[in-house]
Amino acid sequence: MPLKKGKSKKVISENIEELMHSYHKKGTIGTSSPKSNKKAQKQAIAIAFSMAKKESKE
Repeated sequence: MPLKKGKSKKVISENIEELMHSYHKKGTIGTSSPKSNKKAQKQAIAIAFSMAKKESKE
């Protein structure tokens, strides 16, 4: 499922949830494969906030 567009807290948390689900299923987030669940979570948060930042600039 593709990530949602938007900058609200709900959209950000849904994107984090989707990224973590993808990590647990495939073992990767995008093209990277973090070693631990904690590192994957940090990366998912960074990606979600980065996308929200891009949305707010448009």
